Formats: sequence, C-alpha cells, structure tokens
Amino acid sequence: MHSGRTIFSQLMDFLPRHEFNKCVRGYQGHYRIRTFSCFDQFLCMAFAQLTYRESLRDIETCLRALQPKLYHAGIRGHISRSTLADANEKRDWRIYADFAHVLIRIARQLYADEDFGLELEQTAYVLDSTTIDLCLSLFPWAHFRKRKGAIKLHTLMDLRGNIPCFICITKGTIHDLRILDQLIIEPAAFYIMDRGYIDFGRLYGLHQQRGFFVIRAKKNLDYTRRSYRQVDPSTGLRSDQTILLQGPKSSQLYPDPLRRISYFDAETNRRFVFLTNNFVLPPLTIVLLFKCRWQIELFFKWIKQNLRIKAFYGTSQNAVKTQIWIAISVYVLVAIIKKRLNINRSLSEILQILSITLFETVPLIHILTDSQLQNQKEPFSNQLNLFHS
Repeated sequence: MHSGRTIFSQLMDFLPRHEFNKCVRGYQGHYRIRTFSCFDQFLCMAFAQLTYRESLRDIETCLRALQPKLYHAGIRGHISRSTLADANEKRDWRIYADFAHVLIRIARQLYADEDFGLELEQTAYVLDSTTIDLCLSLFPWAHFRKRKGAIKLHTLMDLRGNIPCFICITKGTIHDLRILDQLIIEPAAFYIMDRGYIDFGRLYGLHQQRGFFVIRAKKNLDYTRRSYRQVDPSTGLRSDQTILLQGPKSSQLYPDPLRRISYFDAETNRRFVFLTNNFVLPPLTIVLLFKCRWQIELFFKWIKQNLRIKAFYGTSQNAVKTQIWIAISVYVLVAIIKKRLNINRSLSEILQILSITLFETVPLIHILTDSQLQNQKEPFSNQLNLFHS
C-alpha cells in the first residue's frame, strides 16, 4: 500500500537498492562523502529527467520548493546547484552505467516472452548508433569536425520489449564498425545492421562465433552466384541466391558462402538487397527481420524527445556520461514498471503522466491506469436530491 507516499517514492521502490549500493562500493563512490550520497545524486537526476528540468538551477529551485516532501521521497542530502554539479563532475560515471545494466537485466527477463511481430525462437538484436551534437567551445573533449562537437550513442537493442542491452558512448569520430569488436556474440542470435557495418572480416568473426547477421548489401558488391531458390514475386521477393564473394580482399576476409536476398518494397518504390549467413529461415522472414531495424530508430527518436540528453547539466565527459546513463536507467525503470504493473499505456504516456504527478500522494497504479475513481459514488452526501419523491 502507498500509505500516503508520493508517486516519486513509489517509483523508486522498483529500484534494487542493494544492487545500487554494490555499484557504489565497486568504484568507492562514497569516499570522503559526508552528505549528498550517490543515491541522492541519482534521485535528483532522475527527478530532472522525469520532470524535464532545463538546468541545474532549475533542478535546485524545484526541489527546494518541495523541501518538506524530499525526505519521504528518499532524498536525504541538502540540495544545491554547486553540490549537484560537483557530484556530476567527480563521481565515477561507471557507477550509474553498471546500475543501468542491472536494470537492463531485470527488464530483459520481464520481456523475454514479448512478441515483436515475428515467430522466432532465437533472440534478435538491432545494432545502430545516433549522434548527439555538442557545442565544441563548451565540450572541447568531444571533437567531431572542425567547428563541431558530438558524441555517439552506440546501442544494441533486444527486439523483445525494445530494451537496450549494450550501450557504448564514444566521441563522434569513432566509426560504428569498431563497436562490433566489443560485442559478446550470442550463439544462434540474429544481429540486424545497416550497410554502414559492412566489414567482411568482422562479419566472418561473428559467423565463426555461430551468430547470425542480417545486413543490407552495398550496390557495388562483387560476387558470383553459386545457386538460387524459387521465390514468389507477389510477396515483393525478387531473388534468393547463394553467393561467393569475388573481390580480391573480401573473398579472403569472408571465404564461406553467403545468402543474398533481393526484395522490392512497393510502399517506398525501392529495391533492397540483404546479406545473411542464415540459410534456414524463409526469405520473407529475413526481410521482415530487417524491417524491425526501424525499432531502434524509433528508440533513438523517443529517447531524444522524452529524456534530457540534448541539454546537459555539466560540460565534462564524466558529467555527460553520468546524465546519459541515468537517463537510460529512467527509460528502463519505466519499462519495468509498465510490465510489472501490467499498464496498458505507452512509455511516452507514462512519462507524461509522471511529469506532473511525481509528488502526488495517491497509489501509483491508480495514476497510470484508466480507473475513473472520481465517478465512484460516495457513501454519504450532503447534497439534496431535487427530484426526491
């Protein structure tokens, strides 16, 4: 029962506090800290994410206005702009990265049986990146171009529940291909990528680790056809071939056969060619798997629109990474709450509701469902019945 507790306090009950404390101890987060703990910092930054605060001064002003409610919300330390700025600057961002991965593990277990539109026993991942522009004069460490700064958010997303299971934050100059070297390949899982990730040496390494990939081919692919299978043109399929690479370098980097599938999309009037090392799934399933890649584009769009990662509260690399990892934690926390409370709303709707109700003292489940409590008839009323006989 909520017992008069605030919505914010009820939200934070879903956080595994003991796991958070383990992350803090792992990086000595409380070394020489007397007040304003790492959990206080996390709660303040989570409040900023959920209520769309614009700056540290904005956070300080709003939280001080709610001072009588902060203790019961879990915030024990004194709130000030300088204290929060110092915490973001100095406390190791890896504390919040590790804790985000704890929440990700919980969310993936909850969404393990989630349907993503395809009857597929194996796990399917989408790999992509998004660029977050920064002002080079304020973020000189994030050099991207001559007069432009940026960082990249490289993400591997599980299509069951659209949960990010691997995230790497790098400078904008880091090529996407290098992230393939950091992945731990899950045998029999599918990795869906756009053609920017074509590197036949790395793809062959993924193949040798018994993972499957689905990737869009480049137009200048040099290959020879070994065999083909019949397809139904009415479905949009144009060909399903087994090929060998012919290029002097690519043939050495990937010596095994590949499957080449050609598909015409009538909606966009475009032709797509896909490469995969899976020869078992029907060709149309391979095409539909690649179409699921747009889920990660929607994720990037959603997180930029709903979470504060384009306006940063600090300019150091540590402060930026801290804010991004706490933003991701908030996203995953909302996904966990949605599943555990069986809420039939989108994540965007849940965030919109939470943004204006964080310090209401009503049950969380009532706020997030369509229950019309105000329509319930009261047992006693002083209002006279005009038509009483």
